[in-house]
Amino acid sequence: MADYTDGFEGTIGRTLADSTPHFVEPPHPGTDAPNVVIVLMDDTGFAQFGCYGSDIDTPNVDALAAGGVQFTNFHVTPLCSPTRAALLTGRSQHAVGMRGVSNWRTGFPHQLGHISNSAATIAEVLKGEGYTTFCTGKWHLAPTADTSAAGPYDQWPLGRGFDRFYGFLEGETDQFHPELVRDNTHIDPPAGPDDGYHVSEDLVDQLLLMINDAKGVRPDRPFFAYLPFGATHAPHQAPPAYMEKYRGRYDEGWDVIRQRWYERQIELGVIAADTELSPRNPGVAAWDEMPENDRLLAARLQEAFAAFLDHTDDQIGRLVDGLRDMGELHNTVLVVMADNGASQEGGPFGVMHEMKFFNGILEMPDEAIKRIDDIGGPNSHTNYPWGWAQTGNSPFRWYKQNTHEGGVHVPMIMHWPAGLADAAGTKRHQFVSVSDIVPTIYEQLGISAPETYRGVPQMPVTGHSFASVLADADAPATNTLQYFENAGSRAIIAQLDGAWWKAVTKHNQGEDFDTEPWELYRLDLDPSELHDLAESEPEQLRVMQDLWWSEADRHGVLPLDDRMIELFASHPSETSPHRPDRRYSYRPPMTPIPSQPSATVGGFAFDLTAKVTRAPGDEGVLWATGNQNSGVSVFVQNDRLVVDYNAFDDHTIVESDREVPVGESTLHVRLQRNGRSTGWAEVSIDGQACGRGDIGLYMRMVSSVGSSIGQDHGSAVSDRYRAPFAFSGTLHSVDIVLPRRSSADDVAATAAAEMSRQ
Repeated sequence: MADYTDGFEGTIGRTLADSTPHFVEPPHPGTDAPNVVIVLMDDTGFAQFGCYGSDIDTPNVDALAAGGVQFTNFHVTPLCSPTRAALLTGRSQHAVGMRGVSNWRTGFPHQLGHISNSAATIAEVLKGEGYTTFCTGKWHLAPTADTSAAGPYDQWPLGRGFDRFYGFLEGETDQFHPELVRDNTHIDPPAGPDDGYHVSEDLVDQLLLMINDAKGVRPDRPFFAYLPFGATHAPHQAPPAYMEKYRGRYDEGWDVIRQRWYERQIELGVIAADTELSPRNPGVAAWDEMPENDRLLAARLQEAFAAFLDHTDDQIGRLVDGLRDMGELHNTVLVVMADNGASQEGGPFGVMHEMKFFNGILEMPDEAIKRIDDIGGPNSHTNYPWGWAQTGNSPFRWYKQNTHEGGVHVPMIMHWPAGLADAAGTKRHQFVSVSDIVPTIYEQLGISAPETYRGVPQMPVTGHSFASVLADADAPATNTLQYFENAGSRAIIAQLDGAWWKAVTKHNQGEDFDTEPWELYRLDLDPSELHDLAESEPEQLRVMQDLWWSEADRHGVLPLDDRMIELFASHPSETSPHRPDRRYSYRPPMTPIPSQPSATVGGFAFDLTAKVTRAPGDEGVLWATGNQNSGVSVFVQNDRLVVDYNAFDDHTIVESDREVPVGESTLHVRLQRNGRSTGWAEVSIDGQACGRGDIGLYMRMVSSVGSSIGQDHGSAVSDRYRAPFAFSGTLHSVDIVLPRRSSADDVAATAAAEMSRQ
């Protein structure tokens, strides 16, 4: 048994007179310790901020660059979760268990679905030093199966060092109807788009509230704030005034705009004057050769992205103004950065609704153009085409997910008036990687990462502090060897004999790792990776390949594993939300269930049984999944049992031909696919079939929005009611039975659709 006096350094006598008290003082970093704020953008390319070359209005980020230090050679991982893991720990993403997105586990140490407990986050470390810690925004560092209200919560933000959290746990969310969590509780958004709501504004509101709450009572304690926006990840959504602002701005097309941005990058000094602009990536058409509807759609999709980024910049400005107003900006280390390059997930034409693409529907511009005015609003879920993504990554090749520069070379700004006054308005061209940020902050604060945390031995921080580079623009780079890997695509950057070399291979799933070709570049002479030296410098290439394997071994990259989307549907077990028997029993009241842990109803048969007790006139939603763009809703209305199968605004309504009785009853719905893309729905009351209808498009993936019980959470799936349309009777239970997975095609479709969210 532990001694209750353990740690007590006073004395205990028989009375207070012969005893000496001892008080344990909580840690405190000192009243002059700076605050730390990290603002993380999502899928934002190297050229997309105004101060990095674009014509998008980002005056607030530009002002931070003008008053801080702007980095032009900053590198991240090619994907969001791995970058977040490296950013928050100062260690290799593979070493801490995050080779890919957090949505899967593989049974190997480099893919745990969360950050290893052997790698304390900066929030955990600073909290131990006496900081208050806040996070508002996108987490995407918890196993997907654990993101429902059932938990476990140990890898949610509050379990990894944050005192408060407000945001969303998954890889994306609808900006007008987000799936929100406050601390460890799922909540409804405070308003909707008709009220002017947008989640980016809400995140800043909540962060300023948290900071004011802390500083108003304890002004002596510094804070660490992490603000990972959903922007500019798809869906690209912005308030109407921002959409209107950019109307027609990109009608000249990506060839003209990219050339203009590239020239401005040279003018601004973010790339050297002799840097070459890469040619169009494969699959990117010449703008002038595209059909008119293709150009109209693509231009509007880029307008939505620009409006989204502009709006986010204004929210960053609100945060900066808030810090200034409370007198905290001067002594705040503020970092603004992106997690990877611009996204290629919009395909060659862009998408009006990404779920169509992942249902095998290639919506051509001639069809999508009919809804062009929906782009950017709540009735769309858009992403722009490859041509605009490459423009955003100017002057580089390729995109997010790739280990070429377009995927990993992004903007980063550090602003700290109290500590970087002499460097204000300057640029740094030295190589820096995302894992270098935390050790730099630790050095600025004068602290060290602990060797053990909560009794767990800690792996060493392997990032390199670049504090010396901040102090001296001519100081040498502190990180001279950096590996990259994503789903088998690999790269390594190394300074050897004064030259900066990069070896890189773009892996295609299923190809032989040992025989696929590698490319070799002198990055200091050829940052756009246009002049492959692999054939002329074979010995140098072998040196670089050997370095890659050595670093891969040191940082836990192995085994090489090119599985990605198929892992979303893997490893059901008795302890998983998706039990092998494929049965789900829900009993209200319940909070909404995120898409991954809830019953997945796309693809094949689906049986729902609801037991209810109702009085005359009782009605409302029994179960719903998805949103106004696509989903399924089961509800009682006008005393009838109704199913609305909303396949991208094409509604199949099946209504019972008899009334739902007063009192207790059992209501049943069956959905079934009967062809490649067709199906039917049938409703039954107390075992008697009483309505059936054909479904013209039977979705293989319904939505990235999860399920709700007894109401319709978020935007209304059906246009026959206004959400939430909660059931006014008594809903005793909702039981869902799915068939056992037997089709590899079905699993692949579900997995591909879920990957779209990442």
